[in-house]
Amino acid sequence: MYRSREHRIIAGVCGGLADKMGLPPTLVRILWLLLSLIPGPLWVVYVVMWILIPEAPKGYAGPSRAT
Repeated sequence: MYRSREHRIIAGVCGGLADKMGLPPTLVRILWLLLSLIPGPLWVVYVVMWILIPEAPKGYAGPSRAT
């Protein structure tokens, strides 16, 4: 898994998750925002993922989405 270079607003974490799960990045961002409303340290999880997940290499096209 990589942080997205193409679908990023802050660090590309939600874009990378969206690529990995085959979902639209906007949907993942909305779900993340809604989950952030629940009490808990979700922002800490985001920062940890930002640090641990490497950025996608240049030219990386993402996982294949075979149908």
